Order: sequence, then structure tokens, then C-alpha cells
Amino acid sequence: MLRLSTKARYGVRAMYEIALRYPDPITIKEISENQGLSVPYLEQILNKLKNVGLLIPIKGPGGGYILSRNPEDISVFEILNELEGPFALASCLNPEEGCVRIEGCVMHLLWKKLSEHIQAFLKTITLKDLVAFGRGLEGGNTNDKSKVRRKR
Repeated sequence: MLRLSTKARYGVRAMYEIALRYPDPITIKEISENQGLSVPYLEQILNKLKNVGLLIPIKGPGGGYILSRNPEDISVFEILNELEGPFALASCLNPEEGCVRIEGCVMHLLWKKLSEHIQAFLKTITLKDLVAFGRGLEGGNTNDKSKVRRKR
């Protein structure tokens, strides 16, 4: 099963919260409460995202974090790439691990193509898109049985 690390998942969730407030700052405490994440772990993640230039810390009263760019200019791929490193579905795609069977290996080509498709998709999804998805979820509860009419 393909899984992202908690660092990657939490990082995207935190960036989503920061994008919701853009251009106003949001505190780590607010992100923690809104997303149910631990403050110490969030501090590590946000510090990494700050160090790579995706976030700007705002000090003082009313401070917190803001995005370094507009939400439409930051992709989910960029966040994941900074938190996880190079995207490699299989060890043969990771230059640090490598594989002696790469030449003529069908599996290498399969994993490479799949990785390229996943990366291309993640590059098309921005924080602005996530905010729009979130707003769509807030207003579109399809489980409300009072809105369902039965045919008689």
C-alpha cells in the first residue's frame, strides 16, 4: 500500500489552514485546534516549510504564519516534495538507492510512468483548490435525509 508520511499529510493540512486565512496570519495553536494536530510536531513541520520559503513567520501580538506566496501559486506537490524529498514510488526510481536492473526492466518503466502521472496531478492542485474543495464540503452535506424525496 502506498502511503504518505504523517509529516507530509500534516504539512498539507497545516498549509490548508494557513491558506484559509490568507493573507492574515494564523497561530500554531489555531492550526492545532482546527486540525487536531500536536503543537510540537506542527512546529517541526512549519519550521521546515519556513526554511524552504513557503511560509513567513509573523512575530508579536496577532502573529503566526502566512504563506510566502498566493495560495494559487503553491501546489500540493511543492509541499510534499519539500517535506518528503524526491518522489519515488519504488526504490529503483530513487537515485540514492538505484537498481542494477533498470536497463530494459518493464517494472521500472511502469513505476516511472505512474510516478510521473501522480506528480503531474499533484502539481495541478494548489492551496487555492484545497480551500475551494473545503468550502464545497461545508455547504454540500449529501447525507441530509430531509432533502431526499422518495418516489411513491
